[in-house]
Amino acid sequence: MFKDKEYIYGGTAPLEKLENSVIFDLLIASNELELDELVEHLQSYLIESRASWLRLNFSRVYQTNYQMKNFKNIQNFCNKIIAKRPNIIFESENFHSLPEDALISILKQDDLQLTEGKIWECVIEWGKAKNPTLPTNLDKWTSDNFLSLKETLKGCLPHIRYFSFSNEDVVEKIYPYQQLLEQQLFSDINIKLIKPTKPISSIVLPPRNILNTSSLPTRNTISLSSNIITNEHALEISSWIDKKETPYIENNPYVFELLVKGSRDGFDITTIYNICGKVYNTIIILKVKDTGEILGGFNPLELDYSRDKYKNTQDSFIFSLKTANLKNSILSRVKNFNYGIYDLYPNLGFGFCSLYLRGDLKIDKKCFCMDDNSYSKPIRTGDFLSPRANFSKVRKRALFSVEEYEVFEILPRNHLK
Repeated sequence: MFKDKEYIYGGTAPLEKLENSVIFDLLIASNELELDELVEHLQSYLIESRASWLRLNFSRVYQTNYQMKNFKNIQNFCNKIIAKRPNIIFESENFHSLPEDALISILKQDDLQLTEGKIWECVIEWGKAKNPTLPTNLDKWTSDNFLSLKETLKGCLPHIRYFSFSNEDVVEKIYPYQQLLEQQLFSDINIKLIKPTKPISSIVLPPRNILNTSSLPTRNTISLSSNIITNEHALEISSWIDKKETPYIENNPYVFELLVKGSRDGFDITTIYNICGKVYNTIIILKVKDTGEILGGFNPLELDYSRDKYKNTQDSFIFSLKTANLKNSILSRVKNFNYGIYDLYPNLGFGFCSLYLRGDLKIDKKCFCMDDNSYSKPIRTGDFLSPRANFSKVRKRALFSVEEYEVFEILPRNHLK
């Protein structure tokens, strides 16, 4: 990845110039090459400087962590997140593919913020996923079916806090799967249920240190703090971030955390740099004055007002969202990766000038979109799109100002700040 060994061992790798995913890939490669000092350095850098990206890509990071077996710092980082927000794992699409040792590591945590009944349900579902031939109807299970599941869960079952179950959960959740437990353990669970003070012979693990027993909000209860876009728009943008072919309909996997809005914080472009500097994974939303268009762009990189430069990225995109005057949204992904983002303080651009913002966004009427081939397609058309030209020749009707703008940081739903 780097030009020579001296570049690596000399400690001159310019990490701040690299995309998050590239740094993570470098970490994996360094581990495979047994470059232990570089592995330690890259872990520390990701945790200290790119934590938002680690959270946004938590599933990938966590799974890779257990495949590599040597990312102790990142493992501790992940474990702290899981303890406080366990649903980031238990409700993820990839939960069933979680390695056994990773699941056991989670179950061992004393401060896991989830009821034992819920933990039990997740463990059972994980085990069932490893045995796809098991009948879906539990009433039709044979003794061999229970033995198969018991064998799959033999490493997990010892870490369940059986004596922390509510009485209701014992009856509704443990009883149906009693054949998974040793006879003495099941007997002791029943004894404690009937006579809590009676001594038993089974090992009693301490209850978990639950700080807040209220359940986490469900995905579809997330409120969107925006005066420009709707929840439907947010779902569509989230699907673009995940590179889905069809938009999400519900259950948005991301939180749109409002950082800046023009009517509250001011319309000068420098405000965005001042408030959002060093923040990764941001979406800017613009409501165009007079036309009602909703334009915007996703920037996976940090804003940096200290340099005038183009930044390489494969993940940025710009868009025009559907409105009463636009039947379908227009998505335009970066095509020329070397010109993905243009940090030209005090201005801001996507591509050469595919979407270019400057001055006071409300008063100056200096923003424009240009057909410059940096992105896959223009997000404006006709007279509102300027042909490739220099700044002095931008088509007059292509210049616009905004009624309002908003900038959001994009975080996974179960994020931890």
